[in-house]
Amino acid sequence: MSLSGRERRILAEIERALERDDPELARRVAAINRIEAGGESLPAQPYGDRLRMWALGHVWMLFWAAAVVIVLLLLAVLTT
Repeated sequence: MSLSGRERRILAEIERALERDDPELARRVAAINRIEAGGESLPAQPYGDRLRMWALGHVWMLFWAAAVVIVLLLLAVLTT
């Protein structure tokens, strides 16, 4: 789906206003647009290994906490 000329002008005005008001956000939006257009690939590991392992450990901790809660709820239902 392509944009009409009017829509392209409105989008260009919005982008210029964004660049004036928040240049950092404008850079991030431009980077996202480049990635979506296929001009640039995502970095292999945007976060370090340490952060990835920290997140993985917390995901497993949440998984086990949820499993314990489910088991306790089942136990409470079966014993009543």
